Amino acid sequence: MDPYAWVNDFEARAAELQRKAAEAQENLAAVSGTASSKDGAVTVTVGPNGGLTNLQLGHRAVELGAPRLTALILETARQAQKNASAQVVEVFRPIGEGTETMQMITDVIEANEDAEPDETHALEQIEEDDEPVAETKPAPAQAPPVRGRRPADDEDDDENQPW
Repeated sequence: MDPYAWVNDFEARAAELQRKAAEAQENLAAVSGTASSKDGAVTVTVGPNGGLTNLQLGHRAVELGAPRLTALILETARQAQKNASAQVVEVFRPIGEGTETMQMITDVIEANEDAEPDETHALEQIEEDDEPVAETKPAPAQAPPVRGRRPADDEDDDENQPW
């Protein structure tokens, strides 16, 4: 076996891996997940890390009330995050295909998707008469007013001083 052939092959594989990594980094920057509610009241866009990058509320959003709107935003955001995570996996597939790392990433993402209930959505858990309840915090305790000392008369001062 030619020792230079092994080195040349290794260098070629390293260069290919660097090219794929640079491509993945570029593609990862472009990843975003977007989801809209069925009625169009909410549209959420998240970045590659699942962080919120855009939230759009349609005309119908104001009719929902705070509890329903909150639940709809959260549900739509979860769907957008699932969309983004699927794209992230596809971005890394050329680099990690067949590796333990890629298997670990896909296992974690699939486990997170399985952990969320499919049958019961957050919006369905809100009851019609649910209204937000204002948090009432007890008023801070007021310290008793500090009374200033009454100026003492010079004559009485000597009598009140034990020293």
